[in-house]
Amino acid sequence: MIVKRGGIWQEPVWRPADNVLRATLPSHLLTWLFDSASLTLRLQQASDGDFSVRLLSQGWQRPLLSERRALAMGHHEYGMVRQVQLICCGQPWVYARSVIPARTLRGAGRQLMRLGSRPLGAFLFAHRGVVREPMEIASVRPGELIYADATADLASPQASVWGRRSVFRFAQKPLLVSEFFLPSIPAR
Repeated sequence: MIVKRGGIWQEPVWRPADNVLRATLPSHLLTWLFDSASLTLRLQQASDGDFSVRLLSQGWQRPLLSERRALAMGHHEYGMVRQVQLICCGQPWVYARSVIPARTLRGAGRQLMRLGSRPLGAFLFAHRGVVREPMEIASVRPGELIYADATADLASPQASVWGRRSVFRFAQKPLLVSEFFLPSIPAR
């Protein structure tokens, strides 16, 4: 759940991945940020199979403005917001936030409501015809929206947490997946 902290409601500034100067990014995250293959599969490989999904929350919310814009949602539209941690070797390596508009949850998309602790990425990459649109990259800092949720279980505060997001099209309908890489993720 997004929480207002200290009166600040600033969203992360998302930039197209193609327009981000790689030299400005943490070098140990470059391959994680720019890899367009299945993050779930990559995490499973990096953790030698010691992988699980911790469902933090899932429910109807009004998405953030940038999320609504990315999904072409109206100002008052709600979406299913799913927040999870991807746990590897007993540690949260990734915080993920997905926004699924109501129109996407009709027909074949109803399956997306019943994922539980199954990884959304594995679901998407297992279905033929799923299209991933270009990635965007952002850093979240203390006081910005998403930061508190992404870092809730970390032992020490972070100056920033880097993430990426993409709109996916499942059955030609959009959903937005944002993934933030936490300090415990290895440099690979």
